[in-house]
Amino acid sequence: MSRELGRWGEEQTAFFLRQRGWRIQAAGWQCRFGELDLVAENGEFLAFVEVKLRKNANFAQAREFVTPSKQRKLRAAAELYLMKYPTRMQPRFDVAEVYASQGVDTLNPVIRIWENAF
Repeated sequence: MSRELGRWGEEQTAFFLRQRGWRIQAAGWQCRFGELDLVAENGEFLAFVEVKLRKNANFAQAREFVTPSKQRKLRAAAELYLMKYPTRMQPRFDVAEVYASQGVDTLNPVIRIWENAF
C-alpha cells in the first residue's frame, strides 16, 4: 500500500474520531520503535490507534494484520510517548479498520474502531 493511501486512511479515521468527540493529540508520531498512527483522547481514555486500510475483507479482516510483533512495537512506542507526554487518562490500544474499495477515491469508507484491541 502506498504511503499516500495510508495517510489518507489515517485522515479519514481522525475525522471519524473527531465527529465522535475525540481530540487528536498526534498523527504519525515517530520514534525509534516505529510509528503511532493516531493518538486520540476523549477526557477519559488516551487511545493509541493503529489504522489498517484495505479494499475489502475478502482475504481477512483488517485488524488481523496487527500481528503480535506489531503489537510489541506499538507498546514500546506508546511507552516512549507516555514518558514524553504523561497523562492521567487511561491508555488503551485501539485498531481502526478502514475499508475503501476505490482507494482514495472512495467517497464513504467504512470505518470500524476496535477498542482495547490488545
